[in-house]
Amino acid sequence: MPFSRKVDPIEGKTCSFYLSAVKLNHKILGAGEPLVVLHGLFGMLDNWQTVARELAKSRMVVLVDLRNHGKSPHHPQHDYPSMAADLAAFLSDNWMHQVDLLGHSMGGKVAMQFAVSYPGRVRKLIVVDMTPRAYPGGHEEILRAMAEVPVATGDSAKTSTLSRKQIDEQLAVRIEEPGVRQFLLKNLRRERSGGYAWKMNLAALALEYPKVLAAITGEPWNGAALFVRGGRSRYVRDEDWVQVTALFPSARLETIADAGHWVHAEAPAALIALVEGFLGEESV
Repeated sequence: MPFSRKVDPIEGKTCSFYLSAVKLNHKILGAGEPLVVLHGLFGMLDNWQTVARELAKSRMVVLVDLRNHGKSPHHPQHDYPSMAADLAAFLSDNWMHQVDLLGHSMGGKVAMQFAVSYPGRVRKLIVVDMTPRAYPGGHEEILRAMAEVPVATGDSAKTSTLSRKQIDEQLAVRIEEPGVRQFLLKNLRRERSGGYAWKMNLAALALEYPKVLAAITGEPWNGAALFVRGGRSRYVRDEDWVQVTALFPSARLETIADAGHWVHAEAPAALIALVEGFLGEESV
């Protein structure tokens, strides 16, 4: 991947800046110290607006669309160093020198990669239902289902003539869970032609999917870190904690018993309480 090397004004040392960094779409709520929130795979910043509105009552909350998602640009590369570089460029462009950082699922891995790659730019780290380990696949059927529906990606001039209901029916051939389909259907964008297109870069996500599953590596980050897991989720197992603390020695774990993987949607009040409590603690 092409990159340049220059002195980061925040880190005070020579760092690599990827030339392929994309300008991230974002939305800012509230005012004060910034908390940047990163969504998961197939998601977008809109997924976090309910939680963000509550958190924004006492601080600035910055919601971003990661590359190949939402309204952010499409790019053939989709890996964690690239997404961390996108975030570094975004923060520099918006004069955010140090931030609190929250990421869920894939966004949690981006947050972890950013912390180990740009350690001086993170004050506190919050990771929701994710660890730095490599994961087995699990989204292949979703990727196949979306690819089989005649809906183009957002960068294509082609659009689908199917109705939203018809798209849902086609997805249902492979995806039984209505909640999962409704989550995916939020990625539909209505075109002026009256048809639909996918907002996400489905082709790149399918090709780069092994990199989404990859482990996060780097030098340990010693800052304050909170890991939150859903009690009904298997993404954060007890046996993962050794690997978490190897990379984040100061990390602590909280479990929200009644939540699955989508903690922010299933138990927003409990998550908000944990986040506000953690961010409000004095740093040691």
